[in-house]
Amino acid sequence: MSTIWYYTVLIFESALGVFGLRLYEQPAYAVLDSPADNIEIRRYAPRLAAEVALDREGGADGRAFTLLFNYIAGANRNTSGQSERVAMTAPVDVARPEKIAMTAPVQTDRRDGAIRMRFFLPTQLTADTAPVPADDRVRIVKVPEETVATLRFTWTGRDLAERQQQLIAALENSRWQPTAAPYGLFYDAPFTIPFLRRNEAAVTVTPR
Repeated sequence: MSTIWYYTVLIFESALGVFGLRLYEQPAYAVLDSPADNIEIRRYAPRLAAEVALDREGGADGRAFTLLFNYIAGANRNTSGQSERVAMTAPVDVARPEKIAMTAPVQTDRRDGAIRMRFFLPTQLTADTAPVPADDRVRIVKVPEETVATLRFTWTGRDLAERQQQLIAALENSRWQPTAAPYGLFYDAPFTIPFLRRNEAAVTVTPR
């Protein structure tokens, strides 16, 4: 019955997601500044995430998502040795690490298909209580407190690279400077109506 209930809720949430309605938990943050239209400077508290990093694998985006979804759907073991289903959260954090520059962990690079993807875990889970992934390609990572600049946009997210450049350019005339490479935050499923989607280009920043 628990399995039936889990997937019933998931289907219901997905149906609402078509119209951009989100029931998923989202990491809390404080807005520190808004230096330009659709741009926010946010302060995030420490968070816990399930992470997958794939290098030079065909269809890396889909493979990473599947590994993470399998993890939250029960491909894991809790402290009692049982599998445990984990609530979906948003956004999905996606980055492709640069192979040359020392700017890990979040640099987009589409040339070799490398990808790093994270699902942020619900706040009631800790490093000690989060279920252990059954697949060793899934890691539980602690994301430290950080200040992040975001640029919000809609549609498919295929123009992420352009939006990242737009974000970096907007920060040049602000009191905030990037400290790493930009990445993407995606809040909605691919079947959400395009103009209702919430996507964000993001980059870690510090005051100048």
